[in-house]
Amino acid sequence: MAEVLEHNIVGTSGGIKSEEHPVEYFLHERYKKAGKKRLVLWLYYAIRPFMPRSLQLAVRRIYAKKQAKVEFPAWPIEPILVDRMKRELRVRLDASGENRLPIINYWPGSARAAVILTHDVEWGYGAKNIPRVRALEKKYGVVSSWNFVPERYTFDKRIFQTLIEEGCEIGVHGLHHDGKDFGSRETFTQRLPRMNAYLKGWNAAGFRSPATHRNPEWMPELAAEYDSSFPDTDPFEPQSGGCCSIFPFFLKNMVELPITMPQDHTLIEILLAKDIDIWKKKASWIIRNHGLVNIIIHPDYMLTDKQLSYYEEFLKFITSFEDVWFALPKDVARWWRKRSQSEIVELGGVEPMIQGPAAEEGSILWTVAEGDSVGFRFEQTHKYKHTGTRT
Repeated sequence: MAEVLEHNIVGTSGGIKSEEHPVEYFLHERYKKAGKKRLVLWLYYAIRPFMPRSLQLAVRRIYAKKQAKVEFPAWPIEPILVDRMKRELRVRLDASGENRLPIINYWPGSARAAVILTHDVEWGYGAKNIPRVRALEKKYGVVSSWNFVPERYTFDKRIFQTLIEEGCEIGVHGLHHDGKDFGSRETFTQRLPRMNAYLKGWNAAGFRSPATHRNPEWMPELAAEYDSSFPDTDPFEPQSGGCCSIFPFFLKNMVELPITMPQDHTLIEILLAKDIDIWKKKASWIIRNHGLVNIIIHPDYMLTDKQLSYYEEFLKFITSFEDVWFALPKDVARWWRKRSQSEIVELGGVEPMIQGPAAEEGSILWTVAEGDSVGFRFEQTHKYKHTGTRT
């Protein structure tokens, strides 16, 4: 699979000009054409239960070669909305007549980016492997979120209390993990009350759909503060595509936390990567652009020392950054809501101030001209409380 991994590390956006479309055109994946792919997806899930695991992987690996040729969204990095954001800020900066433009920093305090570690527990044996994965995280002083499938397997619910006591959070990962939750409006409507009941019963703030199946119109009906089912770019998932965003956004009143890193299963099992260079390059690009690093690690696939070594190397790498906010997904969603409800107030002779819910935790980020684009600067370092950070 080397030819797949040699895909351009910086996307070309497939010749699409972002300003020709509203931002929702990308966030809601309206650029995609329905029909044939939906039929293929349905057929795959119809026959998958009868396929041995080795055959499933073989099919996915063969199909990955075709998927990797998709031009838009480019993988593993699609810069179209990052570039658009910078162009829009440059226009505002030039129109202001000033040499710098204040905005509310994307993250609390002087954090340059945010990092969330998330886990989807696919099977009961994955739940039993949680302590082993958590041991690694505790070694690096970080916490994470864990999404469980309510009606696919049985597990000891006492693990919830253990995870919460360690500072982690619990989320709901669909209902059965059978590829049908978002297969039709009828099925979604039928299952919605049970999924909402688990969200309430588990006191869970977040939801992630199995296999990242998603519908931007239906997601807000879930009784969750946030969803995290939209990859920024992922041609390898059964529902391929992506929202092209490395920043959270809103689906009506729900915060969407896009999955911005290639999944462990894709990298290790499908593409047969021998190292985590793609993770490192993607995370570095996100941090340079002040975005959200959101990675999925499945305890079901971290069963050997070799598999665990990939995750440990990533933890060692990502915790080497001193100016990022290591947080729980629920805290990122709540911050993004505060930020969206706040504004910068500028009074004559007074430095700009943040007014609104983000005033206490937020800080001013200055936009400055940088070539044909923009750069960002802090005037001073602001201390803030990390939620779910290194100890």
